[in-house]
Amino acid sequence: MFCSKKKSLEVKRVVKANDREYNEKFQYADNRIHTSKYNLLTFLPINLFEQFQRVANAYFLFLLILQLIPEISSLTWFTTIVPLVLVITMTAVKDATDDYFRHKSDNQVNNRQSEVIIDSKLQNEKWMNVKVGDIVKLENNQFVAADLLLLSSSEPHGLCYIETAELDGETNLKVRHALSVTSELGEDISRLARFDGIVVCEAPNNKLDKFTGVLSWKDRKHSLNNQKIILRGCVLRNTSWCFGMVIFAGPDTKLMQNSGKTKFKRTSIDRLMNTLVLWIFGFLVCLGIILAIGNSIWENQVGGQFRTFLFWNEGEKNSVFSGFLTFWSYIIILNTVVPISLYVSVEVIRLGHSYFINWDRKMYYSGKATPAEARTTTLNEELGQIEYIFSDKTGTLTQNIMTFKKCSINGRIYAGEVHDDVGHKKAITKEKESVDFSVKTQAERTFQLFDHSLMESIKLGDPQVHEFLRLLALCHTVMSEENNAGQLIYQVQSPDEGALVTAARNFGFIFKSRTPETITIEELGTLVTYQLLAFLDFNNIRKRMSVIVRNPAGQIKLYSKGADTILFEKLHPSNEGLLSLTSDHLSEFAGEGLRTLVIAYRELDDKYFKEWHKMLEDANAATDKRDERITGLYEEIERDLMLLGATAIEDKLQEGVIETVTSLSLANIKIWVLTGDKQETAINIGYACNLLTDDMNDVFVISGNTAVEVREELRKAKENLFGHNRSFSNGHVVSENKQQLELDSVVEETITGDYALVINGHSLTVYDPWFITLFNIVYTSLPVLAMGIFDQDVSDKNSMDCPQLYEPGQLNQLFNKRRFFICMAHGLYTSLALFFIPFGAFYNVVGEDGQHAADYQSFAVTMATSLVIVVSVQIALDTSYWTVINHVFIWGSIATYFSILFTMHSNGIFEVFPNQFPFVGNAWHSLNQKCIWLVILLTTVASVIPVVAFRFLKMHLYPSLSDQIRQWQKAQKKAKPTSSRRPQTRRSSSRRSGYGFAHQEGYGELITSGKNMRVKNSPPTSGLEKTLYNSTNWIENLCKKTTDTVNSFSQDKAVKL
Repeated sequence: MFCSKKKSLEVKRVVKANDREYNEKFQYADNRIHTSKYNLLTFLPINLFEQFQRVANAYFLFLLILQLIPEISSLTWFTTIVPLVLVITMTAVKDATDDYFRHKSDNQVNNRQSEVIIDSKLQNEKWMNVKVGDIVKLENNQFVAADLLLLSSSEPHGLCYIETAELDGETNLKVRHALSVTSELGEDISRLARFDGIVVCEAPNNKLDKFTGVLSWKDRKHSLNNQKIILRGCVLRNTSWCFGMVIFAGPDTKLMQNSGKTKFKRTSIDRLMNTLVLWIFGFLVCLGIILAIGNSIWENQVGGQFRTFLFWNEGEKNSVFSGFLTFWSYIIILNTVVPISLYVSVEVIRLGHSYFINWDRKMYYSGKATPAEARTTTLNEELGQIEYIFSDKTGTLTQNIMTFKKCSINGRIYAGEVHDDVGHKKAITKEKESVDFSVKTQAERTFQLFDHSLMESIKLGDPQVHEFLRLLALCHTVMSEENNAGQLIYQVQSPDEGALVTAARNFGFIFKSRTPETITIEELGTLVTYQLLAFLDFNNIRKRMSVIVRNPAGQIKLYSKGADTILFEKLHPSNEGLLSLTSDHLSEFAGEGLRTLVIAYRELDDKYFKEWHKMLEDANAATDKRDERITGLYEEIERDLMLLGATAIEDKLQEGVIETVTSLSLANIKIWVLTGDKQETAINIGYACNLLTDDMNDVFVISGNTAVEVREELRKAKENLFGHNRSFSNGHVVSENKQQLELDSVVEETITGDYALVINGHSLTVYDPWFITLFNIVYTSLPVLAMGIFDQDVSDKNSMDCPQLYEPGQLNQLFNKRRFFICMAHGLYTSLALFFIPFGAFYNVVGEDGQHAADYQSFAVTMATSLVIVVSVQIALDTSYWTVINHVFIWGSIATYFSILFTMHSNGIFEVFPNQFPFVGNAWHSLNQKCIWLVILLTTVASVIPVVAFRFLKMHLYPSLSDQIRQWQKAQKKAKPTSSRRPQTRRSSSRRSGYGFAHQEGYGELITSGKNMRVKNSPPTSGLEKTLYNSTNWIENLCKKTTDTVNSFSQDKAVKL
């Protein structure tokens, strides 16, 4: 329920800045959001409508209506209305609580403060009061209130940086930029208040990566695209302030368009119970028809002899009409066949389990003091039936924090291993002291390195090591600035580059600053400025990045980093020996799940470079096949490279990811990781978190661009896989899931307790109406709930150690139609035993006082007492984990039954309600006789013995996995518990690319254009050549390349493995 106003479907949107009156005529939605389902007026009708979609609730409402008809009512109305009202009330309270928290969340968001230009002044305004066309000011680290057209910012040329984690999970910063005509507005409130541009754009939609529109201002039109828009849910980063014009607000924003309306959801348990209730109702109707036919026959043949004595009206003498009335009477009498109490039990158990989730200390994240929160109780049992998990990578599997771990320089591994005197590799122990970087004032304090030999090589002046680190400090797109404390801060477009530049910084090669023409670094304490001659930017096809610089000595060098599969093909033939050694190191790095890049360089002749530079200028100026010509020139100069080595970066996984993925795999849960990363990066993450292992003989990469291509590749992979002569077995043993066991027990016991046979006669039941009313509400409800909420078939530790216990929930082995019919048979047998054993025992028998013991009420008390005891004993047998609450509820329910029984047969209650409780003293009289207790004991034993015998034989002949673990737990109680840990094995790897580099094309051109750099006093650069990329259309090129990259990622999406 997002918007209360009805309006015609939008085809396009027209918005005028700073003109609420103009925009209101289009009835655009305001910025208030509604994720709740109800309000005070709609809660009752909507909630009741949803609840009566449950078959059992609708049935009991129909039954209540029948009981209000005197001609067919065989039971008083309160036997139905009490449990029905209880069910409706409890469910309504739960739904109201869930919706209250939705309202609370909505109010928190709607009441956030934002700064809006109103009446030519910057005023504070609540988010919900922001209108389409308003101009809003955002500050650093502030959430975006609505979908905005960026007008100006504190950064040069209207640039701003945003984080889109709320939209796509990516924490990498993205660049947005304003039109040049609006960026001139700056933060001048008077000029911004006079801005009256009109935007004509697309209608609200849910496409996050697409926007088309036109801004008309000052008799000129300017095209708009996604790079000009900041979406709601983004966070402004590394930008002091920016101003934006509201285009879409509230439910029309792209974030809310992707949210959808809150729908009424049914779990698989609810759907199955609805089906079973329909079957039970069908059985009830068939039984009523049979009894009605029997009544009609009896009335036609025998009943006519009694009509004179019963003073029946003439119209009631029709045997067919009598059978019709009897049918409805039996429907009422047998109403307990439909287990409405089951819904009450399930709702309470769901609520209890949701609180257990909220209170679980093992699910508490101390880092942010955040407990787990079950936002709804209706889907809890679905957690025990999961077959597939679709997971995002960034921020879910990984922390998106890159850490420099190792490197290979000139055939030697640093930071990952140390060598003894004879050159043999030794493992690094935890006790080994890390390198002390505290003496370096510009060092990153969190950086750690355990291999001291790298620092020794730097001090000794190893030229290869120096060149390696120099490359890391020069070949990147990082921007630097100093904070108020004088500390050097890096703004990185990708965390990979941040890790490499930080590593070089700690080793003494510190990137200090850059201009469009120069890069200044500090090499072991000496400032060195390099002339930036060319920037050969990264893209998804090239898989590499290169810079061409001139050092103070006048040498021109090309520094390149990229994928091993690409750069190895561009090496000079003299690198063959080093290539082989570095390749082995890369295999080792990849085997540890690290992201790798190859580092290489080339010295260029001045004359050759000038000729190449001239051809590049011509290619940049070309209108035909410009991109192809530039790519060809890049290929030409990036050849005959000299190999320096390789880097290895760890993309840190979230804590416990490896163990979790392993457990989920053992539980037969299929995991799909969705990522927009490049294929190599996705594969590396798969290996790092044990989604992929080297034990897998067949790993297929599906990379089709259309549904037909993907289907064809899947078919081929299937043929290859099943063409091999292999046996397939998942190795999982059938077991029981704790939560499903509880639900199953609830079903079994509720159905058993709800059965009651009827003595053939008019409006006469075996059980007292009050007993029927209180049986499921008072006598047996709490034991069932205690077992369903607190019971554990095995301990939590053993559940984690044996993930195979999860599989029965996936296969619906614990609650299905077969188990239902078993419960039906069990209930039928119990009902027959409860009726015929007392009936046979009391047949023509006198009591101890010489009076006849087979009166109706004594027989009813004996059956009712036997039923309560049988159900309590059955629940006790089903309980595996005893708590104080279980004991109190089970034995307390029996005590409660006897208390109510003696009260209903007392003189005091008779004096107050003589018509309702006429059997004074019957309970005392019946239960004082030993024969009655013997009958109760015999009935209890006969009802329970078959269940005990079946479970005993099953446990010893065909034990399930949970049976075996329970037996093991009992044995372990007598012995000292031992802790076991899964062995941590180091994974080796066959040769494969470990390349991983999260970077976006276009940042090289952005840097060399100087558009993202603040104007400041810089040292003179006379004599330096101008930058090659001086195109005035750099922003359009960046947008184009970004779009191409996104499209490329969209076509080659997640790696299917």
